[in-house]
Amino acid sequence: MTAPLDVSGSAAEAQPESVLAGAGKAIQGRSLTRIAWTRLRRDKVALTGGIVVVLLILVAVFASPIIAVFGHPPLEFHQDQIDQSTLLPKGTFGSMGSEYLLGVEPINGRDIFSRIVAGAWISLLIGFLATMLSVLIGTTLGVIAGYFGGWVDLVIGRLMDVFLAFPLLVFAIALAGVVPDKGFGLEGNGLRIAMMIFIIGFFSWPSIGRIVRGQTLSLREREFVDAARSLGARDGYILFREILPNLMAPILVYATLLIPTNILFEAALSFLGVGVNPPTPTWGGMLSEAVRFYTLPHFVLFPGLAIFVTVLAFNLFGDGLRDAFDPRAH
Repeated sequence: MTAPLDVSGSAAEAQPESVLAGAGKAIQGRSLTRIAWTRLRRDKVALTGGIVVVLLILVAVFASPIIAVFGHPPLEFHQDQIDQSTLLPKGTFGSMGSEYLLGVEPINGRDIFSRIVAGAWISLLIGFLATMLSVLIGTTLGVIAGYFGGWVDLVIGRLMDVFLAFPLLVFAIALAGVVPDKGFGLEGNGLRIAMMIFIIGFFSWPSIGRIVRGQTLSLREREFVDAARSLGARDGYILFREILPNLMAPILVYATLLIPTNILFEAALSFLGVGVNPPTPTWGGMLSEAVRFYTLPHFVLFPGLAIFVTVLAFNLFGDGLRDAFDPRAH
């Protein structure tokens, strides 16, 4: 065992160069959002889904100029593209070509590309607004149930069970048959879109409500909540300033996963004929019309592919957000 070396004099003092080398390098903390973004950037699949989602939103917002450049008005008939003896499109693959990118519909010759682009805004509008309604109701009731507990939690929990057991599709079909042409300052398709947003959003809140309730049960026992209580903070302050900001990440993640479910539900309602009134183009309505023409695969393929790509993109992006905010979920 060797004795330690004796160091004395200038050798024992820190050199100026070593002191200056670390000067000015402050240690920066990273927020949860920045950490999640770093993780999300590494997930190429989730980023691809996010890019597709952004493109779909842009297509829906700029549907009119896109149709003006690449297609024809979605309600315009083109009988010159229809064989009058069979009522089917002329040419191969439903008259697909440079003038009609995805071909035309049988009987009337409407441009399929234009109708898919025009139908995107209805699907995304209903999906987003119904999700916002579900998040608003589910977050409010979930936070209240999780924070106060007791009989409040019991009542809201039983209410969630009732809504989860409710036959939503049957109710939507029944309600669509009794909705008047005018009401609440709306008429026609505006009233039907508002009805679908209300039905889908109002009856879909329990799924996110249960998630928020579970997260609130955990957060209310944390140290920062106890510290706020000890300082005399009221329940409203604790809910809105302490608990709710910590719930934004899971709310965002599950809202992203709820949007494709609502889009599918809107497509199902339109497919069953209780959605937006024809001839307004919707993806589900186009699929419903295409069932009669099973010999024309392109007529079914393109609206079905639009629904598939949209739902897949939202699901991939939502899964990536979940992994980014909570990597311990797996």
